[in-house]
Amino acid sequence: MAPVEIDDRVRVSTPEGVDVDLVVAGLGSRFMSSLVDTTIQALVIIPLLFAASWAGTAGPAVASLGTFLAVFALPTAFDAFAGGRTPGRRLAGLRLVMADGSTVGLVPAAVRNIVRPLDFLPSAYSVGVISVLATDRNQRLGDLAAGTIVVRQVAARRTAAAVPGAVRPAGSSAAQPDGASGWDLTGVTAGNVAVVRSFLARRGQLDPGSRQRLATDLARRLEPVVVGPDRSQGDEAFLEQLLAAKEARSR
Repeated sequence: MAPVEIDDRVRVSTPEGVDVDLVVAGLGSRFMSSLVDTTIQALVIIPLLFAASWAGTAGPAVASLGTFLAVFALPTAFDAFAGGRTPGRRLAGLRLVMADGSTVGLVPAAVRNIVRPLDFLPSAYSVGVISVLATDRNQRLGDLAAGTIVVRQVAARRTAAAVPGAVRPAGSSAAQPDGASGWDLTGVTAGNVAVVRSFLARRGQLDPGSRQRLATDLARRLEPVVVGPDRSQGDEAFLEQLLAAKEARSR
């Protein structure tokens, strides 16, 4: 049975003036996520250690390289290039983001995983558990060093209607839903809605580069709060759907 956790929300302010409420992951869901990831790492390392024992003089190098890849390189790649979702976090519905809600870059991801061995001291992740319990945002030492937090992903169950009269970017084809009742919008504030509405209203006046950058930044900052039904449709489609769902709920 999955652990029951009480929502622990934190509000972060973005440079664009967007206040985003994030649901911070608790110790139980983080433990389940780490258990999955650690199991996968063991499944990678153990065969490599057996291979190293047969590799003669190259054995230590093979073992060291395999351990480095499994313990540091792969987790860093998932944190920086997979939306902050390792396999364990994806299964647990979690995501790693920066403390301001933005996407994690390569340097913070590397710092976080470099510090990881300290969280295991003296054994069984003891320091990491104490740090998570003692900090307001449930951060282990690696999170504190990198400026990251682990948040819970809120999943939407159905699509939202397109914004009436909105001009979609070329290639966008947001699906027409049967309503917005399946959305969980509790984390979307009035300030979020105002910023999204302002962007959608004036995006036609922006140059293509600025328009794309702003849409991407807004979408990534709001995604931890409410996940779009089909993010493959693009950032502007996600913002359209989010706004339409929120406005439908307020009627």
